[in-house]
Amino acid sequence: MWLSCQPPQQPHFSFHTRHQNPIHSHTRHHPTSVSLHPPSTTNNNHLIQSLCKKGHIKQAIQKLTQEPNPTQHTYELLILSCSVANSIPDAITVNRRLIDDGFDKDPFLATKLIDMYSELGSIEYARQVFDEMPNRTIYVWNAFFQALTLAGHGLDVFSLFSCMNTDGIKPDRFTYTYVLKACVASDSSFSLLPKGKEIHAHILRHGFETNVHIMTTLVDMYAKFGCVTQAGYVFNEMPSKNVVSWSAMIACYAKNARPFEAMQLLGQMMLEVDDLAPNSVTMVSVLQACGSLAALEQGKLLHGYILRRGLDSVLPVIASLITMYSRCGELELGKRVFDQMVRRDVVSWNALISSYGMHGFGEKAIEVYNEMVSNKIVPSPITFVSLLGACSHSGLVEKGKILFESMIKDHGIRPSVEHYACMVDLLGRANRLDEAIKIIQDMRIEPGPKVWGSLLGSCRIHCNVELGERASKRLFELEPTNAGNYVLLAEIYASKCLWDKVLNVKKLLQDRGLEKKSGCSWIEVKRKIYSFASVDEFNPHIDQLHAFLIQLSIEMKEQGYKPETKVVLYDVEEEEKERILLGHSEKLAVAFGLINSSKGETIRITKNLRLCEDCHSVTKFLSKFANREIMVRDVNRIHCFKDGVCSCGDYW
Repeated sequence: MWLSCQPPQQPHFSFHTRHQNPIHSHTRHHPTSVSLHPPSTTNNNHLIQSLCKKGHIKQAIQKLTQEPNPTQHTYELLILSCSVANSIPDAITVNRRLIDDGFDKDPFLATKLIDMYSELGSIEYARQVFDEMPNRTIYVWNAFFQALTLAGHGLDVFSLFSCMNTDGIKPDRFTYTYVLKACVASDSSFSLLPKGKEIHAHILRHGFETNVHIMTTLVDMYAKFGCVTQAGYVFNEMPSKNVVSWSAMIACYAKNARPFEAMQLLGQMMLEVDDLAPNSVTMVSVLQACGSLAALEQGKLLHGYILRRGLDSVLPVIASLITMYSRCGELELGKRVFDQMVRRDVVSWNALISSYGMHGFGEKAIEVYNEMVSNKIVPSPITFVSLLGACSHSGLVEKGKILFESMIKDHGIRPSVEHYACMVDLLGRANRLDEAIKIIQDMRIEPGPKVWGSLLGSCRIHCNVELGERASKRLFELEPTNAGNYVLLAEIYASKCLWDKVLNVKKLLQDRGLEKKSGCSWIEVKRKIYSFASVDEFNPHIDQLHAFLIQLSIEMKEQGYKPETKVVLYDVEEEEKERILLGHSEKLAVAFGLINSSKGETIRITKNLRLCEDCHSVTKFLSKFANREIMVRDVNRIHCFKDGVCSCGDYW
């Protein structure tokens, strides 16, 4: 860690020269005699300022050499122009002259310099400006906090925050905001949540709990760490809330797999707060929640609100609208929204590519990508995550490999963990597990949980015990509290009837105080959202649904249906396994939809886990038996069932 409470005697970071600091390597020689006809200071300052405003930084610096007394405002505009021009050499030139003219002790210009170097990506130069300020006002501290946060140096922010308190400088609302943001913007290899909690306590001790800006940032900090309960507590205790506060809490629910609560909170906001209207940020989160629940009718209502409020010109809103329609199974509606856009950015194109990928239309996703490139839109790393995912869900292994190479060679994008995880998934789903292992071995970065998780998921699909054990061993080390990894390994063992090993995994779960994530499904019927949990004996509709499913099971067996009991992780009789299968949440949701929706109406289900093989078989049968289209979106992709066939082609 390179922060300390004492200012360094000399810069402790390297610059472009070996022995000299480039900011101080030039000394301006002032004239020893006074001219009888000195140039007009006012005219030169105005000229320099005018050149800066027009973006002519080189000419402005040239004129600076002719001005003996630049003003503070002149330097302010010069600094801003260096940022706009993205020029480090010009920034250093201006900084040198500023020091020569004695402005290096000016707190206002110090904050501008720190901001400039931060925007130019030179945190070392920003640090030097900060270190050399003899009397730091709170504004200088805050400027450097912000610079460190943007650079991802979260640990350094906390070290500096301690120094500030030691020096007797009192934090203000901006200080707390930057320090809280540093918790989640850090490039640290471990979580800074404990530090965030310390800042929370500091805020309470110093009486800032009534400040809406600080408390909203605190909600956002807890949300990004997945601490939904803590975020909710902070939100509920806020004495006053603005639209940003409400939006932060709605986003917290939407991004942490709590879409139902996100929708409820939006309704509460619109009912309880007369003078607060949801804005574009609110809409992005609520559309995400709608998509998660496959709540198409609710999504259409939100689309109408967006049009009435004129939010249809906000690109992130429209991209979220495209994704929402796709997640609700209405790919064509999403495409229509895209086609009506006057202006499209890479996020909009990514949304459409991802939409086709979720539906398993890999070829179409690649076609959209090619169209995007032909329109001179530069692809982003997310573009290739979506493309590789689309190839994975469509079995387009060779095309996926070509795109991966093109990402590196043609677009200069360095593969991230997400890209490698997609490649492992692409190869693993196609049962090319040896190649998947080779990808992991050749990675230039450390394989994380996403990579090993992709391999374990593939081993579960293909019942590969040996590789499954290897992947799970690594995952147990990387994320020991993720119960899903234990369950996947148990499912691999169960598929091979290795019941002793299944029991060992269950014991490991129990010893570590972990629980298997319960299956949950949602369905929207007549604009109301209903949820179902697996083996939910307390649901008021359960008796009716069980009776309906038992009768369907009898009829299906007469037509050749055979239950996929291998997915049951209990060594019990086949009849008991079949009873357990009938209690799966997606079957309950489909049955509820068939009973309570109109004839011919499409049934839309969302599942929080991967669709199991038995539920997949049953839903295919039901789509033909009831002559209904049934859309089920699980954590992997969207399945569209019609006439006894699934759009995934049984490849998911």
